[in-house]
Amino acid sequence: MKNLKPVLYCFVFALVASLNIQCKESKKEESTEKPETMVQEKLAITKSEFGKTEDSTTIEQYTLKNANGVEMDVITYGGRITSLKVPNKDGKLENVVLGFDNIEDYQKDNPFFGALIGRYGNRIAKGKFTLNGEEFTLATNDGSNHLHGGVNGFDRVVWTATPVEGTEDSTLKLTYTSKDGEEGYPGNLEVTVTYTLTKDNAVEVTYEATTDKATVVNLTQHAYFNLTGDFSKDILNHDVVINADAFLPVDETLIPTGEIRKVEGTPFNFNSSKKIGEEINADNEQLKRGKGYDHCWVLNGEKGDMRFVASAYDETSGRFMEIFTEEPAIQFYTGNFLDGTLPMVNGGTYAHRTGFCLETQHYPDSPNQDNFPSTVLNPGNTYKTKTTFKFSTK
Repeated sequence: MKNLKPVLYCFVFALVASLNIQCKESKKEESTEKPETMVQEKLAITKSEFGKTEDSTTIEQYTLKNANGVEMDVITYGGRITSLKVPNKDGKLENVVLGFDNIEDYQKDNPFFGALIGRYGNRIAKGKFTLNGEEFTLATNDGSNHLHGGVNGFDRVVWTATPVEGTEDSTLKLTYTSKDGEEGYPGNLEVTVTYTLTKDNAVEVTYEATTDKATVVNLTQHAYFNLTGDFSKDILNHDVVINADAFLPVDETLIPTGEIRKVEGTPFNFNSSKKIGEEINADNEQLKRGKGYDHCWVLNGEKGDMRFVASAYDETSGRFMEIFTEEPAIQFYTGNFLDGTLPMVNGGTYAHRTGFCLETQHYPDSPNQDNFPSTVLNPGNTYKTKTTFKFSTK
């Protein structure tokens, strides 16, 4: 028995030491896991119900958030960005995109606030185009022209949303199948749009599509920005840069004439920073036709190359937005048709020129203009393009 005591003592000592080490390791693991969990919580995507459509379809809202507190709300109706809260120079978070706080207003006539646009962003003359010898007639919803996908374009369909797990950034994938013949377009088009809110306060929008018949595709995002964060103010004091040496003049119905005109010496020159309001009311035929800026700029650089194409800056708030894209063009629209009839979220109405759009895209009416880059998508090919909106202060 005496001989067993030392052995027993050694066994107990070893057991206690082992348990102590395991306890320390457990605490160490716990201490390293907690910050990771906190980061994940900050990057989490939360889901809520936004409302129901007239046919009782439930519309979901997804809130994407990064570790800096930046938040973006996206609803499945139209894939619309309904709110985007970014900091001003004092760190105050405010919403900088126009929108509504209920599904009823989004279902009424509205100027595509925050929506995904398709199948074809911008206008197609007289709602007709010919592809491979066959003429197609589209829905007309802008006088005699087809605009932003028609009467029930992608802005008015319900998308399927799926949060993407396992990514460092907050990512939401939206999918929709546009049936053959929808709004007059040929082919079953499978569309995926991915929104990513990055850790450095950028919103990345990636578009992908495939088809089983030759068709035309031109997707874009139609957010209206007001970097002041105060929608009772107009956007005329925003300083804008557009990296483009040419733009597309339009006829009386805002269809491109086919000319590619140099911006030099015109109110359309934004190669150097210029306030939106500086020349918007100039005595210029093109400005009169658009009731302000509502034109497409031909971007510098090569289509398919991700590059800087535009920026906007509000001196009062210090907010600065930069746009990078692979697209060949950008539509700059200055809220010329906002007329005080649409309700703001916190009361009041959206007055004339209280929001602006910078929509990266292909040229308007490309299916009818041979000198414009092609927007044809054939079976076996994939339409894929990306645009990034990056926010900072200065």
